Amino acid sequence: MDDTLLTQLSAGKYLLVSSYRKDGTLVPSPVWVVRDGDALGIWTPTESWKVKRIRRRADVLVGPCDVRGNPTGEQVPATAEICPPEVTARYRTLILRKYPVVGFFTLMGSRLRRGLKGTVGIRITLTG
Repeated sequence: MDDTLLTQLSAGKYLLVSSYRKDGTLVPSPVWVVRDGDALGIWTPTESWKVKRIRRRADVLVGPCDVRGNPTGEQVPATAEICPPEVTARYRTLILRKYPVVGFFTLMGSRLRRGLKGTVGIRITLTG
């Protein structure tokens, strides 16, 4: 794994995570991203389609993007893993540090709508 690439991807505001449908079609999703040691961390609603796709097939492609999901760099292969509640809580804290104002309101709104169990962290490890 290239630490420079990991640093670049985690420093960006958005990460494009492309997961696979049953038929093999890639589905891209722009998400906030934080650094999690030698991996990347994202946070998303538990019932989102990307979580369902990742549970079925853990290999994904990731790369930098803008807010609309337009790629701004090369996508690289990675493996995604659904995290337990304690890691998800740590990702919430990291998101608050990286995206202070918008992150606060997004996390608070999500907590009011879904509760703490309504969101999940996903750990992404680069494989390429």
